Amino acid sequence: MLSTAVLSWRSRRETGRGATATNATSHWVWGEPAMRRREPSVRHTALGYAIHHASSIFWAVAFERLMLRKRASVARTTGTAAAVSAMAYAVDYGLTPKRLTPGFERHLDARGMLLTYAAVAAGFALTALARRRR
Repeated sequence: MLSTAVLSWRSRRETGRGATATNATSHWVWGEPAMRRREPSVRHTALGYAIHHASSIFWAVAFERLMLRKRASVARTTGTAAAVSAMAYAVDYGLTPKRLTPGFERHLDARGMLLTYAAVAAGFALTALARRRR
């Protein structure tokens, strides 16, 4: 959810509409017209969110598997979260066919992309650290 909030914030700053970057992810189903959709809609925004959220859960499982070992320090937790987020970026934009990329890159500049994937890492780390406090 944190990465979606950052996506919306950066999308609003860069395109004037908060839903544009999230809508882009629905191009998996709706093709190129989803990349141009700026207004929020169930068809594009909800589906884009669902795809992004499912992808985030996939990477969160990878993060959690790496964290299964003994109680990790804050440094190890944040480092692992950053590494998994960087791996997600590398897979999303280096190994994935263009048709299945998130589509954010069409609407966000390099700073927006960095902040989005940093939010993914922050979400992983904050969740793990909050759970550790319990």
